[in-house]
Amino acid sequence: MTETADCNPEPAEQDAQERDDAHLDDLEEGAGCTEIWEHLAEQRDE
Repeated sequence: MTETADCNPEPAEQDAQERDDAHLDDLEEGAGCTEIWEHLAEQRDE
């Protein structure tokens, strides 16, 4: 059995440029599919 204290669900902090999801940093917590799609579309236009 694994101890809860041994579990580390948070990923290690990485530099924002290295993160795969850094392009979503401007979105608010809990954003849905529509907000994410609109955000990505705006970035594409720029």
